[in-house]
Amino acid sequence: MAERDRTLIKDRLVFASALAGGAAGYFLFFWLTGYGYYGLAFPGGLLGIGAGIFRCQSRLTPLVCAVLALALGTFTEWRYAPFIVDGSLGYFLRHFGDLRPPTVIMIALGVFAGFWVPFRRRRTAA
Repeated sequence: MAERDRTLIKDRLVFASALAGGAAGYFLFFWLTGYGYYGLAFPGGLLGIGAGIFRCQSRLTPLVCAVLALALGTFTEWRYAPFIVDGSLGYFLRHFGDLRPPTVIMIALGVFAGFWVPFRRRRTAA
């Protein structure tokens, strides 16, 4: 098997495990809210942890994981607490700056973990 094929297979494994981790974080967030906890960093953080299970060589993978973590954190917050004026996702995205600072900080922590874990696990090409 060629080296390029191995790299593509590993990158697919990284993204598959990242998506599984993100899904687990999404459901964990809603499970925790049922008990009165607010863990908005979990969706992006578990996405990053899932991506870190397998090593990748791509420099782009941590950046893609960070973008996915941002999207997942934003989507999760929208599903949990849409704006009262208009509950649509478009309105939520246009008014993202109106979110309270703790919410933005929690999303940012998830994005940081979504980037950092696969970045630290990245195998540099020799």
